Amino acid sequence: MVIHKAHTSRIRQSMGDNLFDAVVNVVAVLVMLLVLIPLIFVVAASFSDPDRVLRGEVFLWPKGFTLEPYKMVFENQDIWLSYRNTIFYTVAGTAINIFMTILAAYPLSRRDLEGRRFFTLIILFTMYFNGGLIPTYLLVRDLNMDNTIWAILIPAAISTYNLIVAKTFFENSIPHEIYESAFLDGCSNARMLVAIVLPLSKAIIAVLVLYYGVAHWNSYFSALVYLRDKELFPLQIVLRDILLLGQTEQLGSNDVGMGEKIKMAEAIKYSVIVISSAPVLALYPFVQKYFVQGVMIGAVKG
Repeated sequence: MVIHKAHTSRIRQSMGDNLFDAVVNVVAVLVMLLVLIPLIFVVAASFSDPDRVLRGEVFLWPKGFTLEPYKMVFENQDIWLSYRNTIFYTVAGTAINIFMTILAAYPLSRRDLEGRRFFTLIILFTMYFNGGLIPTYLLVRDLNMDNTIWAILIPAAISTYNLIVAKTFFENSIPHEIYESAFLDGCSNARMLVAIVLPLSKAIIAVLVLYYGVAHWNSYFSALVYLRDKELFPLQIVLRDILLLGQTEQLGSNDVGMGEKIKMAEAIKYSVIVISSAPVLALYPFVQKYFVQGVMIGAVKG
Protein backbone atom coordinates (compact mmCIF):
# COMPACT_ATOMS: atom_id res chain seq x y z
CA MET A 1 0.00 0.00 0.00
CA VAL A 2 2.82 2.37 0.88
CA ILE A 3 4.66 1.44 -2.33
CA HIS A 4 1.49 2.08 -4.36
CA LYS A 5 1.06 5.54 -2.80
CA ALA A 6 4.70 6.42 -3.45
CA HIS A 7 4.37 5.26 -7.06
CA THR A 8 1.19 7.33 -7.51
CA SER A 9 2.93 10.38 -6.00
CA ARG A 10 5.84 10.00 -8.41
CA ILE A 11 3.43 9.77 -11.34
CA ARG A 12 1.62 12.92 -10.23
CA GLN A 13 4.94 14.70 -9.71
CA SER A 14 6.11 13.59 -13.15
CA MET A 15 2.88 14.84 -14.74
CA GLY A 16 3.27 18.15 -12.94
CA ASP A 17 6.87 18.50 -14.11
CA ASN A 18 5.88 17.70 -17.68
CA LEU A 19 3.08 20.25 -17.56
CA PHE A 20 5.44 22.87 -16.14
CA ASP A 21 8.03 22.11 -18.83
CA ALA A 22 5.37 22.38 -21.53
CA VAL A 23 4.21 25.77 -20.24
CA VAL A 24 7.80 27.02 -20.04
CA ASN A 25 8.48 25.86 -23.59
CA VAL A 26 5.35 27.55 -24.92
CA VAL A 27 6.23 30.81 -23.18
CA ALA A 28 9.81 30.57 -24.46
CA VAL A 29 8.59 30.07 -28.03
CA LEU A 30 6.23 33.04 -27.73
CA VAL A 31 9.00 35.26 -26.38
CA MET A 32 11.30 34.09 -29.17
CA LEU A 33 8.67 34.97 -31.77
CA LEU A 34 8.08 38.38 -30.19
CA VAL A 35 11.80 39.10 -30.54
CA LEU A 36 12.44 37.36 -33.86
CA ILE A 37 9.49 38.63 -35.91
CA PRO A 38 10.40 42.36 -35.62
CA LEU A 39 14.01 41.55 -36.55
CA ILE A 40 12.92 39.61 -39.64
CA PHE A 41 10.50 42.39 -40.60
CA VAL A 42 13.23 45.05 -40.39
CA VAL A 43 15.57 42.97 -42.55
CA ALA A 44 12.81 42.28 -45.08
CA ALA A 45 11.77 45.94 -45.21
CA SER A 46 15.37 47.04 -45.76
CA PHE A 47 15.50 45.01 -48.99
CA SER A 48 11.98 45.94 -50.16
CA ASP A 49 10.51 48.54 -52.48
CA PRO A 50 9.76 51.64 -50.32
CA ASP A 51 6.30 51.99 -51.91
CA ARG A 52 5.33 48.51 -50.81
CA VAL A 53 6.75 49.12 -47.34
CA LEU A 54 4.63 52.26 -46.97
CA ARG A 55 1.54 50.38 -48.17
CA GLY A 56 2.11 47.75 -45.49
CA GLU A 57 2.64 44.88 -47.91
CA VAL A 58 5.93 43.75 -46.36
CA PHE A 59 5.89 41.39 -43.41
CA LEU A 60 8.48 38.60 -43.24
CA TRP A 61 9.71 38.52 -46.85
CA PRO A 62 10.99 41.32 -49.10
CA LYS A 63 8.57 42.65 -51.71
CA GLY A 64 10.09 44.36 -54.74
CA PHE A 65 13.67 43.40 -53.86
CA THR A 66 16.09 46.35 -54.09
CA LEU A 67 19.54 47.28 -52.82
CA GLU A 68 19.11 51.01 -53.41
CA PRO A 69 18.67 51.90 -49.69
CA TYR A 70 21.94 50.15 -48.82
CA LYS A 71 23.67 51.84 -51.75
CA MET A 72 22.56 55.25 -50.50
CA VAL A 73 23.69 54.41 -46.96
CA PHE A 74 27.11 53.22 -48.12
CA GLU A 75 27.57 56.39 -50.19
CA ASN A 76 26.69 58.72 -47.31
CA GLN A 77 29.83 59.96 -45.53
CA ASP A 78 27.98 61.26 -42.45
CA ILE A 79 26.70 57.78 -41.66
CA TRP A 80 30.14 56.21 -41.96
CA LEU A 81 31.69 58.98 -39.85
CA SER A 82 29.12 58.40 -37.13
CA TYR A 83 29.63 54.64 -37.49
CA ARG A 84 33.35 55.11 -36.87
CA ASN A 85 32.61 57.30 -33.86
CA THR A 86 30.27 54.68 -32.42
CA ILE A 87 32.90 51.97 -32.81
CA PHE A 88 35.43 54.18 -31.02
CA TYR A 89 33.01 55.08 -28.20
CA THR A 90 32.08 51.41 -27.76
CA VAL A 91 35.63 50.03 -27.74
CA ALA A 92 37.22 52.82 -25.69
CA GLY A 93 34.24 53.17 -23.35
CA THR A 94 34.00 49.44 -22.70
CA ALA A 95 37.75 49.24 -22.01
CA ILE A 96 37.45 52.08 -19.48
CA ASN A 97 34.36 50.46 -17.95
CA ILE A 98 36.00 47.07 -17.50
CA PHE A 99 39.19 48.60 -16.10
CA MET A 100 37.38 50.81 -13.58
CA THR A 101 34.78 48.22 -12.59
CA ILE A 102 37.37 45.53 -11.85
CA LEU A 103 39.58 47.96 -9.93
CA ALA A 104 36.59 48.86 -7.74
CA ALA A 105 34.95 45.41 -7.47
CA TYR A 106 38.09 43.45 -6.57
CA PRO A 107 39.02 45.30 -3.35
CA LEU A 108 35.36 45.48 -2.30
CA SER A 109 35.17 41.70 -2.58
CA ARG A 110 38.09 41.15 -0.21
CA ARG A 111 37.23 40.31 3.37
CA ASP A 112 40.40 41.96 4.66
CA LEU A 113 39.48 45.42 3.29
CA GLU A 114 38.69 47.67 6.25
CA GLY A 115 35.45 49.58 5.89
CA ARG A 116 34.33 47.67 2.80
CA ARG A 117 30.70 47.58 3.97
CA PHE A 118 30.71 51.35 4.36
CA PHE A 119 32.18 51.85 0.89
CA THR A 120 29.67 49.39 -0.57
CA LEU A 121 26.77 51.28 1.01
CA ILE A 122 28.08 54.57 -0.38
CA ILE A 123 28.24 53.02 -3.85
CA LEU A 124 24.77 51.47 -3.51
CA PHE A 125 23.41 54.87 -2.52
CA THR A 126 24.21 56.16 -6.00
CA MET A 127 21.88 53.57 -7.55
CA TYR A 128 18.87 55.32 -6.03
CA PHE A 129 19.97 58.94 -5.65
CA ASN A 130 22.01 61.13 -7.97
CA GLY A 131 22.45 64.78 -8.82
CA GLY A 132 20.25 64.69 -11.90
CA LEU A 133 20.76 65.87 -15.44
CA ILE A 134 21.34 69.59 -14.89
CA PRO A 135 24.00 69.29 -12.13
CA THR A 136 25.71 66.55 -14.15
CA TYR A 137 25.75 68.75 -17.25
CA LEU A 138 27.13 71.69 -15.28
CA LEU A 139 29.87 69.48 -13.85
CA VAL A 140 30.83 68.14 -17.28
CA ARG A 141 30.86 71.67 -18.67
CA ASP A 142 32.98 73.04 -15.80
CA LEU A 143 35.49 70.22 -16.34
CA ASN A 144 35.80 71.37 -19.97
CA MET A 145 34.58 68.01 -21.25
CA ASP A 146 31.52 69.46 -22.97
CA ASN A 147 31.50 68.76 -26.73
CA THR A 148 34.42 66.34 -26.46
CA ILE A 149 34.73 62.57 -26.55
CA TRP A 150 35.40 62.58 -22.81
CA ALA A 151 31.83 63.68 -22.15
CA ILE A 152 30.74 60.31 -23.55
CA LEU A 153 33.43 58.16 -21.93
CA ILE A 154 34.09 59.54 -18.44
CA PRO A 155 30.66 60.17 -16.82
CA ALA A 156 29.61 56.59 -17.60
CA ALA A 157 32.90 55.01 -16.52
CA ILE A 158 31.25 52.72 -13.93
CA SER A 159 27.78 51.21 -13.67
CA THR A 160 26.87 50.59 -10.04
CA TYR A 161 24.78 47.53 -10.93
CA ASN A 162 27.62 45.95 -12.92
CA LEU A 163 30.03 46.79 -10.11
CA ILE A 164 27.87 44.92 -7.59
CA VAL A 165 27.53 41.95 -9.95
CA ALA A 166 31.32 41.79 -10.44
CA LYS A 167 31.96 42.16 -6.69
CA THR A 168 29.55 39.34 -5.90
CA PHE A 169 31.16 37.15 -8.55
CA PHE A 170 34.60 37.65 -7.03
CA GLU A 171 33.26 36.87 -3.55
CA ASN A 172 31.39 33.69 -4.51
CA SER A 173 33.69 32.24 -7.19
CA ILE A 174 37.20 32.77 -5.83
CA PRO A 175 37.85 31.07 -2.47
CA HIS A 176 39.48 33.17 0.20
CA GLU A 177 42.02 30.37 0.73
CA ILE A 178 43.53 31.13 -2.68
CA TYR A 179 44.38 34.64 -1.48
CA GLU A 180 45.95 33.30 1.69
CA SER A 181 48.07 30.76 -0.20
CA ALA A 182 49.22 33.39 -2.68
CA PHE A 183 50.20 35.79 0.10
CA LEU A 184 52.21 33.05 1.78
CA ASP A 185 54.12 32.69 -1.49
CA GLY A 186 54.87 36.41 -1.47
CA CYS A 187 52.27 37.48 -4.04
CA SER A 188 51.32 41.18 -4.02
CA ASN A 189 47.77 42.47 -4.44
CA ALA A 190 48.47 43.72 -7.96
CA ARG A 191 49.95 40.41 -9.05
CA MET A 192 47.09 38.61 -7.33
CA LEU A 193 44.60 40.49 -9.46
CA VAL A 194 46.46 40.03 -12.73
CA ALA A 195 47.78 36.49 -12.33
CA ILE A 196 45.00 34.79 -10.34
CA VAL A 197 41.72 36.71 -10.23
CA LEU A 198 41.42 37.80 -13.87
CA PRO A 199 42.16 34.36 -15.41
CA LEU A 200 39.44 32.89 -13.17
CA SER A 201 36.95 35.63 -14.07
CA LYS A 202 36.51 35.18 -17.82
CA ALA A 203 32.79 34.54 -17.40
CA ILE A 204 31.98 37.78 -15.60
CA ILE A 205 34.34 39.80 -17.81
CA ALA A 206 32.51 38.50 -20.87
CA VAL A 207 29.18 39.49 -19.33
CA LEU A 208 30.48 42.96 -18.46
CA VAL A 209 31.85 43.41 -21.98
CA LEU A 210 28.43 42.52 -23.38
CA TYR A 211 26.53 44.79 -20.96
CA TYR A 212 28.82 47.77 -21.36
CA GLY A 213 29.35 47.28 -25.09
CA VAL A 214 25.65 47.12 -25.91
CA ALA A 215 24.97 50.13 -23.69
CA HIS A 216 27.61 52.20 -25.48
CA TRP A 217 26.50 51.04 -28.91
CA ASN A 218 22.86 51.98 -28.28
CA SER A 219 23.55 55.16 -26.34
CA TYR A 220 22.42 58.46 -27.85
CA PHE A 221 21.18 60.59 -24.94
CA SER A 222 24.64 61.57 -23.67
CA ALA A 223 25.67 62.60 -27.19
CA LEU A 224 22.42 64.52 -27.56
CA VAL A 225 23.13 66.47 -24.36
CA TYR A 226 26.89 67.03 -24.53
CA LEU A 227 27.87 67.05 -28.22
CA ARG A 228 27.33 69.80 -30.79
CA ASP A 229 29.84 69.01 -33.54
CA LYS A 230 28.51 66.61 -36.16
CA GLU A 231 31.99 65.12 -36.49
CA LEU A 232 31.58 63.67 -32.97
CA PHE A 233 28.04 62.30 -33.35
CA PRO A 234 27.56 58.54 -32.86
CA LEU A 235 25.51 56.45 -35.26
CA GLN A 236 22.47 56.46 -32.99
CA ILE A 237 22.11 60.24 -33.35
CA VAL A 238 22.04 59.92 -37.14
CA LEU A 239 19.57 57.06 -36.85
CA ARG A 240 17.44 59.13 -34.50
CA ASP A 241 17.38 61.99 -37.01
CA ILE A 242 16.21 59.61 -39.72
CA LEU A 243 13.55 57.99 -37.55
CA LEU A 244 12.18 61.00 -35.71
CA LEU A 245 13.12 64.15 -37.58
CA GLY A 246 13.04 62.87 -41.15
CA GLN A 247 16.26 64.63 -42.04
CA THR A 248 16.91 62.99 -45.40
CA GLU A 249 18.21 65.94 -47.41
CA GLN A 250 21.75 64.56 -47.50
CA LEU A 251 20.65 61.00 -48.20
CA GLY A 252 19.23 61.76 -51.65
CA SER A 253 19.81 64.14 -54.52
CA ASN A 254 18.34 67.63 -54.56
CA ASP A 255 16.06 66.97 -57.53
CA VAL A 256 14.12 64.26 -55.75
CA GLY A 257 10.61 65.30 -54.74
CA MET A 258 9.43 65.32 -51.17
CA GLY A 259 7.31 62.22 -51.73
CA GLU A 260 10.31 60.33 -53.06
CA LYS A 261 12.40 61.50 -50.08
CA ILE A 262 9.80 60.20 -47.66
CA LYS A 263 9.71 56.85 -49.45
CA MET A 264 13.49 56.51 -49.51
CA ALA A 265 13.73 57.59 -45.86
CA GLU A 266 11.33 54.76 -45.03
CA ALA A 267 13.66 52.25 -46.68
CA ILE A 268 16.87 53.91 -45.49
CA LYS A 269 15.88 53.81 -41.85
CA TYR A 270 15.49 50.03 -41.98
CA SER A 271 18.84 49.55 -43.71
CA VAL A 272 20.55 51.77 -41.12
CA ILE A 273 18.91 49.76 -38.32
CA VAL A 274 20.24 46.54 -39.86
CA ILE A 275 23.75 47.95 -40.26
CA SER A 276 23.79 49.40 -36.74
CA SER A 277 22.53 46.17 -35.14
CA ALA A 278 24.81 43.78 -37.00
CA PRO A 279 27.95 44.21 -34.80
CA VAL A 280 26.05 43.55 -31.57
CA LEU A 281 24.36 40.48 -33.04
CA ALA A 282 27.76 39.26 -34.23
CA LEU A 283 29.33 39.79 -30.79
CA TYR A 284 26.77 37.83 -28.80
CA PRO A 285 27.69 34.27 -29.97
CA PHE A 286 31.26 34.77 -28.75
CA VAL A 287 30.20 35.64 -25.19
CA GLN A 288 27.01 33.58 -24.99
CA LYS A 289 28.75 30.56 -23.43
CA TYR A 290 29.90 32.74 -20.51
CA PHE A 291 26.73 34.77 -20.26
CA VAL A 292 24.44 32.49 -18.23
CA GLN A 293 27.24 31.38 -15.91
CA GLY A 294 28.40 34.92 -15.22
CA VAL A 295 24.93 36.32 -14.66
CA MET A 296 23.79 33.52 -12.36
CA ILE A 297 26.93 33.58 -10.20
CA GLY A 298 27.22 37.37 -10.13
CA ALA A 299 23.53 37.90 -9.40
CA VAL A 300 23.60 35.94 -6.11
CA LYS A 301 24.13 38.59 -3.49
CA GLY A 302 25.92 37.47 -0.39
